[in-house]
Amino acid sequence: MKEKLKQVSEYVWELDKNVRPKMRVKAKIIASKKVIEAIDDAAVEQLTNVACLPGVIEPVVGLPDMHWGYGLPMGAVSAFGAEDGIISAGLCGFDINCGINSIRTNLTYDEVKEKITELVPALFSVVPCGVGSRGKLRLSPNQLDEVLTGGLNWAVENGYGTKDDMEHTEENGCIEGADPSKVSSLAKRRGAPQLGTLGAGNHFLEIQRVTDIFDEETARKWGVVDKDQVLIMIHCGSRGFGHQVATDYLKIQERAVRKYGIWLPDRQLACAPVKSKEGQDYFAAMKCAVNYSFTNRLVMTQWVRETFEKVFKRSWEDMDMQTIYALCHNVVKLEEHTINGKRRKVYVHRKGSTRAFPGLPVLIAGTMGTASYILKGTEKAMRDTFGSSVHGAGRAMSRHAAIKKYWGEKVKQELTQKGITAKSTHPKILAEEAPKAYKDVEMVIESIHGAGISLKVVRLIPMGVCKG
Repeated sequence: MKEKLKQVSEYVWELDKNVRPKMRVKAKIIASKKVIEAIDDAAVEQLTNVACLPGVIEPVVGLPDMHWGYGLPMGAVSAFGAEDGIISAGLCGFDINCGINSIRTNLTYDEVKEKITELVPALFSVVPCGVGSRGKLRLSPNQLDEVLTGGLNWAVENGYGTKDDMEHTEENGCIEGADPSKVSSLAKRRGAPQLGTLGAGNHFLEIQRVTDIFDEETARKWGVVDKDQVLIMIHCGSRGFGHQVATDYLKIQERAVRKYGIWLPDRQLACAPVKSKEGQDYFAAMKCAVNYSFTNRLVMTQWVRETFEKVFKRSWEDMDMQTIYALCHNVVKLEEHTINGKRRKVYVHRKGSTRAFPGLPVLIAGTMGTASYILKGTEKAMRDTFGSSVHGAGRAMSRHAAIKKYWGEKVKQELTQKGITAKSTHPKILAEEAPKAYKDVEMVIESIHGAGISLKVVRLIPMGVCKG
């Protein structure tokens, strides 16, 4: 399928809708030539599958971090009409609102370097990590429902974070329309003990050092004023709760496909008409997972602040540990976009992609051995990608392949040689998340900056990493 890509500019490639039967719209990939060469052909074909779905709006978008995934690539964006389109659990992803919190400090590299071997283990002990990890919070069923409907409102009311954190979070940390009655009892049982946990896989808590400031005015506005300033990044999602919501509704939507006579090029693209009960029930349940995830990250943010207080003997306010921004990946949003010159409501599915609205921060996670970035969204993103950008570097090999190729202890040694203190629940985690298991984040950033959908503001490299 890659051989059918047509290059239309330095960073834009298209697949016309006549490259295969039943495509309703064209597909587009934002990437440099080098990144295109590294993208799996199967992922490109998955993108064309999405272009076959009912009510799809042109174009279906692949981003430079795209790689093969369940039904469609991670690193993809698709929009569907609010009247005649579909909504899909698979097009959102299993880890609903996997996302990032970026927290600034006024600490310098030298100050933190002196304490890094004390700080990383302290954070690791405070923030529960690993598969199936259980948090320190014990929520009653009513309290969990309050989290699902209230999001960061619940967090702030209960001493986790501040209203300033809410103001610097996508949707102010609470997406409206969440309905806990649409969530299974199994999802709630899985979610209740996991609030305030990092989980495993590509999730991390990272202490970072500013290496470059590309846009001083914007960076200053966000509180980033110096090279060698220290920031913190938390990357995680809705844990077992969101995974169960996705699993439950994939089964429901598989039945909906038969009920409504929807033709699919791949059964993993199970979906339901947007106005159907199966579609709207999923939308309400997904919003619960979005609010759960926002809360999960802010709870951990507050514990990180308290840990810094103990290590540095200063209040977190004195260290200016404020949220720069917090945002989602893996989400479905009902948004208004300009389509063919007219404003129109559409259901935007972002799977492994990030909102990139004009002037707002775009947080891009690298790997534990490479750079992460803070960029800003643009008007061009609104026109070209439904206001979306990449979410990270994107995997270059599967976790299974990485474990076979890399040895966790050696990865840890290589990180130490780079001045990075890493701690994980098991060496295997470091192997499957080895930096070389991912694409070159610099090439990914070059693609989105060059295409104008997100513009570089700050570059960061890791000093210390906690992994599940």
